[in-house]
Amino acid sequence: MTIDVPQHILDALTDVDMPRLSPEAASSETVRLAGLDVPVYRAGCVVVGSGAAGLRAAVEMKRRRDDVVIMSQSAWGGTSACSGSDKQTLHTANTADQGDNFKAMARAIRAGGAMDEDTAYVEAVGSARMMASLQFLGLPLPQDPLGGTLRYQTDHDEVGRATSCGPRTSRLMVKVLAEEAIRLGVPFFNHTTAVRILTQGEGEHRRVVGVLAIRASDRSDANQFGLALFACEVLVLAAGGPGELYRDSVYPNGCFGSLGLALEAGVELVNLTESQFGIGTRREGFPWNLSGTYVQAIPHIYSVDADGTEHHFLAQYYRTTQEMASNVFRKGYQWPFHSTRMLDFGSSLVDLAIFRESAAGRRVFMDFNRNPLPVPGDLPFDLSRLDDDVKRYLGNAGAGQEMPIQRLRHMNPLAIELYRRYKVDIAAEPLEFAVNNQHMNGGIMVDTWGRSSLRGCYAIGEAAGTHGVTRPGGAALNAGQVFGTRVAEHIGARGQARTAPTADILAVAEAGAIEILAILRPDSFLTVKTIRSQVQSRMSDKAGLICDADGVCEALAEARKLNAEIKEKGIAFERAAEAGRALQWRQTALASEAVLGALDYFIRNGGGSRGARAICDPDGELVPIANSGPLEDYRFRKERGVHREEQIIVRLDSGTMAISTRPNRKFDESAKSFFERDWPAWLTGGIYNLDES
Repeated sequence: MTIDVPQHILDALTDVDMPRLSPEAASSETVRLAGLDVPVYRAGCVVVGSGAAGLRAAVEMKRRRDDVVIMSQSAWGGTSACSGSDKQTLHTANTADQGDNFKAMARAIRAGGAMDEDTAYVEAVGSARMMASLQFLGLPLPQDPLGGTLRYQTDHDEVGRATSCGPRTSRLMVKVLAEEAIRLGVPFFNHTTAVRILTQGEGEHRRVVGVLAIRASDRSDANQFGLALFACEVLVLAAGGPGELYRDSVYPNGCFGSLGLALEAGVELVNLTESQFGIGTRREGFPWNLSGTYVQAIPHIYSVDADGTEHHFLAQYYRTTQEMASNVFRKGYQWPFHSTRMLDFGSSLVDLAIFRESAAGRRVFMDFNRNPLPVPGDLPFDLSRLDDDVKRYLGNAGAGQEMPIQRLRHMNPLAIELYRRYKVDIAAEPLEFAVNNQHMNGGIMVDTWGRSSLRGCYAIGEAAGTHGVTRPGGAALNAGQVFGTRVAEHIGARGQARTAPTADILAVAEAGAIEILAILRPDSFLTVKTIRSQVQSRMSDKAGLICDADGVCEALAEARKLNAEIKEKGIAFERAAEAGRALQWRQTALASEAVLGALDYFIRNGGGSRGARAICDPDGELVPIANSGPLEDYRFRKERGVHREEQIIVRLDSGTMAISTRPNRKFDESAKSFFERDWPAWLTGGIYNLDES
């Protein structure tokens, strides 16, 4: 059987046009800051980021009649609009053959450890509401004839909670939320980069009073950099993850996130040791994750050396053709690298093999016009000789076609169409790929209402460090929607964003502008190019999926040295338009030191391999074994269970990364609500804990 989906349907789900923004409101006020004429914009709340999470927060705040604006470096240019977020993981109570409950889903979300139990439950219980509201806005989640949402199994998910509109799922989410934000009249400030959070007060009473930004449209003879002042009492950081941290990355170009911005403001970050790495096409072309049906079609994977010679390298790692092909398939729902899956000839041995080929200077490809070549001495590839779970899946999918491209076209024709839109025809030519950084599971530390350690500052989406060590694939999209709504509810209950602030913050803004200009030094030997090269090479080579204590310690010393040099010498730029990028690389260098500092602390305190990183150690308890024998160079430490119960906190304190730990917050599964007892807390706003704000 072949599923024939009309071309116009494939086009609609692949070429997702985004709405046109309304004209921006002009500033009616100008102040003099550090010798520059700086326009002033005022709003009750500024949301930094125009992805799915930021849009959700802005829409929900506008519905509550709060005064909110969105600040975006590049509207519709971020991770959720442009990268391979192809699924959303949601509660499955409406799926007859796979029952679910919120507590079970919460346990799955937090299963990897280092995650607050109450946060996991918030994400689980909020997921059904997020799915329904997105469907109401027009997100075309697929249904069966009786109205149940179609589901499938994804990574770290044993129930089958994932659903998808195809490879453009997250872009379609951005589209429907953007249309709603525009309909509601939420002002957008596009091509606007937040570069400094402004605060007043000391200690626990310190609070947000505004943001300094760089805006191309505000550049003038009296303001060469386009510096702009946004006065606000509430700030929501929703600018995604630090995609520029790694050279080998599947993030779209220019995704810097806001971790460095938060560090400079003294905001506490958490779980920076936790990231995700997996196979995907390189960012130099069209960056995209190669999970799901790309590998479930079981293409032939090979490498090419400098002489053009092909190498069937996976045959060196697996004992039989069946074992090799079955583990290529499993990368579909075990997509992220996981240290323990290198053992027992598991699916992450594929990642390690690809990583080693790339390190040796070979290019790696998958060919959808060839079935996997056999392991020498074993039988050839045959769909009838696969592991039982693989045969069962392909059988249920009706994917018994002879060639991988035929199986892929049958299971997911959108996968082929997507690359074709970017001038890559995987039906005709092999696809080059590598193991890349894909997601930061850590970020800004928040409570169950999205509040950070800085009063008035919230964080949502990938900017928030809520994900722990592992998470079901697609759960991050759900988390951004849940916490975007939670943040809006809390801000609405506080009432501080109803109107734009009128307080005089000129002194604070002046100090912030002076600090910014101190970084922008045309005579510095440090340039954006040199900082980018240092940071990305260091992170990819020393803090990727394969780490060791000495390498991380050495990288941390180099990162500290770089930040000291930036503080002393500043960053050079060739023209005023590059000022914003220079400041972002300053913040990325800080974020790099924070990640390395947390990782070094973890390893020095006996931290083992977990999640997306293998901590290699000659005295490690575990060693991956390949067809050729033990891979002693990759012997690694075993995870220590005690570390699952805590999180590592990083805060920039007087130029030094202060590192500490805290235990995970707990959730009492035996606690039960009671309507008459608990309703008053809802009616009076007691559920928002406003006395702690």
